[in-house]
Amino acid sequence: MTTAAAGLAVDIVINNHNYGAYLGDAIASACEQTYENVNLIIVDDGSTDDSRALLAEQGDDVTVVLKENGGQASALNAGMERCEGDVVIFLDADDTLHPEAAARVAAAFAADDTVSKVQYRMDVIDADGHDQGEIKPPPHLPLPGGDLERVELAYPFDLVWLPTSGNAFRADAVRRILPIPEESYPVCGADWYLVHLTTLLGRVVSLEAASASYRVHGANSYEPQGTGLDLAQLRQTIVFAAATSDHLLRLAGELGQPRPSRILSIADLANRLISLKLEPRLHPLPGDTRGGLLRDAAGACRRRDNVSPAMKLMFGLWFAVVAASPRPLARRLAELFLFPARRDALNQVLAHLHRPSRNDAVAVS
Repeated sequence: MTTAAAGLAVDIVINNHNYGAYLGDAIASACEQTYENVNLIIVDDGSTDDSRALLAEQGDDVTVVLKENGGQASALNAGMERCEGDVVIFLDADDTLHPEAAARVAAAFAADDTVSKVQYRMDVIDADGHDQGEIKPPPHLPLPGGDLERVELAYPFDLVWLPTSGNAFRADAVRRILPIPEESYPVCGADWYLVHLTTLLGRVVSLEAASASYRVHGANSYEPQGTGLDLAQLRQTIVFAAATSDHLLRLAGELGQPRPSRILSIADLANRLISLKLEPRLHPLPGDTRGGLLRDAAGACRRRDNVSPAMKLMFGLWFAVVAASPRPLARRLAELFLFPARRDALNQVLAHLHRPSRNDAVAVS
């Protein structure tokens, strides 16, 4: 740890709603950081389980915020009101940090004062904290880094990014975009806003070493439950992407940054085509049509400068086949697209079809 890093204060904000079964592990992981300049803030968002009994046992060195239930965005906004440090890590109460997490991110921020976000891979644990032998995101997907402003506005949801606990932010960058709009993310999804908008405010550093654990326990607020296609969760993703696109374009306009008229991402368009194809009556974007999504997918493929022409061709073929297929086949193709674990052999090929975009920097370990 550098002397400069030691001067940066790291605030860890744990947001909790009825995760009393896991909250103790999250608190312990924050308290066991090897980095000394850490402050812990815990926001309880109207829990009705035993969470508040556990919080009543915390010492004076921990800031506890008790509020009525208002959703993740409101909890993070309340936590930021108490932050006074230079760096903030938002830790979901069902996840944990590795002991070196704060030290690693403090060093990354200290090394470059233009960095707005540091992200790191996460290992996956079960409800009892047992390692599941999985990494989030899958190792075949390269983590982007550097000045990502251009690509964030071109194809943000095709960039590899981490959920809440897999990121640390420069506190001033977060303050620039507060409050997180609670109407856009009423229950969960506030990490979409933070992860994407802070990318317009500075450089991104990606750490290859896993620095947190993502817990899959069957009652996650957003993680798909089970191994099959969850169309309700898919529709939620579509709504988050639409809201985040609007906020990205708004912030780019405020910053005077060049911006496209619309954001086009392969991942988002694929989700919308799957939703429209399989359950059209429940599709959340009424203006979508198959033809329009195919045209937009062609435009999104042209924007993608971080994959080879062969992968662009694969994307185009996937969209065309899904649009024309009967629903049972479309569902199988959707699951192949959405669940990387089901295509291990293909993943090895796909890993070679990625390439750094012109703005990417080398990720650090």
